[in-house]
Amino acid sequence: MKDNLNDIIVEVNNISYSVRDKNIIENMNFTLERGGFYSVIGTNGSGKTTLLRCISNSLQPTKGNIKINNKLINKYTPKVLARHISVVSQNTEFLFDFSSFQVVMMGRMAYQKLLQTDSEQDLIVVKQCMEKTNTWHLKDRSIKQLSGGELQRVMIARALAQQTPIMLLDEPISSLDIHHQFDIMELLKKINKENNTTIFIILHNLTLALKYSNKTLALKNGKLKYFGNTEEILTKENIQELFKIKAKIIDNKHIIIQNNENF
Repeated sequence: MKDNLNDIIVEVNNISYSVRDKNIIENMNFTLERGGFYSVIGTNGSGKTTLLRCISNSLQPTKGNIKINNKLINKYTPKVLARHISVVSQNTEFLFDFSSFQVVMMGRMAYQKLLQTDSEQDLIVVKQCMEKTNTWHLKDRSIKQLSGGELQRVMIARALAQQTPIMLLDEPISSLDIHHQFDIMELLKKINKENNTTIFIILHNLTLALKYSNKTLALKNGKLKYFGNTEEILTKENIQELFKIKAKIIDNKHIIIQNNENF
């Protein structure tokens, strides 16, 4: 099925990113639909984080361009862009001892004027986002005292408080145990469905990619190797080609990595 042009929210047009003449990503072309749930997979060094940083405009492609809502991303001011795209990183460190409430309130900066105090609307939005992510009970807790799962939920609450139509997540569950990985993915799916938020998430857990994402981007050696419906991308043949491992797909729901000794 072809993308409906009215539903396209992100256009990545033939972008490359190079460092010292070495291509980190090369000639990538794809579009993201409003309200889609996209997983990004690939081995370490395949260019996943570089691609995400280009889409968030924290890196400038050395070739090609990116459009958000049909407007070149570099034409947005940082503040206006922050109303379109929110980012959740894998590891977040804070120099100061903020409370969880203060961290989530940072998501409202895109809507505040310089030196403006928090408005009643800001307070309402932050409370709603913390309740939605089950973090309101952590509002007075120091960000430095949270568990990994609690911290990631707070960071998602901050991204949610930005009220953006696009949320980019860079391996947000890689350091969490299995229980909290499912918690975060369930939360993201809820945000995706209820807010029609486009989710673009880098994942290493292929079973979670298969379970939660509508479409998958598979990167290899800095190139977009496959892009399409997740169940069509995550086949045992493609997994073997991408990761040099053997896998078994059970009922299109679970991916079992098999003994690789004789690969």
